[in-house]
Amino acid sequence: MIHYGFTKELDIPYKTVIELVREALKKEGFGVLTEIDVQEKMKEKLGLDFRKYIILGACSPPDAHQAILAEENIGLMLPCNVIIYERGNKIVLSIIRPTVAMQMIANPALRSIVENVEVKLKKVFDAVR
Repeated sequence: MIHYGFTKELDIPYKTVIELVREALKKEGFGVLTEIDVQEKMKEKLGLDFRKYIILGACSPPDAHQAILAEENIGLMLPCNVIIYERGNKIVLSIIRPTVAMQMIANPALRSIVENVEVKLKKVFDAVR
């Protein structure tokens, strides 16, 4: 178990997990700004065969706006990453815990924003089963 993210193994097909995550993110007000298909990039850039592994960069525009107003350089820590990958015959879903990721930033104005984002991301995590 990792302390910096919510993580679980699922017995659901890879593509289905991606679809469920996208739906749950949308329901909580997030959009996917970036999508990195690591399997594809490993093949393209290194000629390696790699397992299914995707990184989704999720963003809640109102929360991002508030965070940037509170801490101008917070963009270095955005978006919130969600990863979905194969491990054996299971699919793993992991979502960043913003409260842990933002501990290095000494700005009390961010605390409530980050806690709010984490509550929403936990709902996304819990919705996928």
